[in-house]
Amino acid sequence: MRLAEHPYRKLVLVCTNDRAPGVNCCLQRGALELFEPLKAAVKARFTDVRVVKTGCLNNCGTGVTLVIMPDNLWLGEVTEADIPELLEQLA
Repeated sequence: MRLAEHPYRKLVLVCTNDRAPGVNCCLQRGALELFEPLKAAVKARFTDVRVVKTGCLNNCGTGVTLVIMPDNLWLGEVTEADIPELLEQLA
């Protein structure tokens, strides 16, 4: 094992997990509708921040959940309206 180099200062992990109908999950709460515009906005503003889909972050009750790393900042109930504030958080 060796330490891998990477060009990213921050990672934004967006939970896109799906569960059975009627069970709380980020996908059913709009994770994909958030992911694409968030990824585009981040890409337009930053070259050193990457937005990625993840499986379950085990925070289904507050979906859509995302985590900003390495800050270990967990955010719930995130919507497309929050993108401008997220961009400031990533600056």
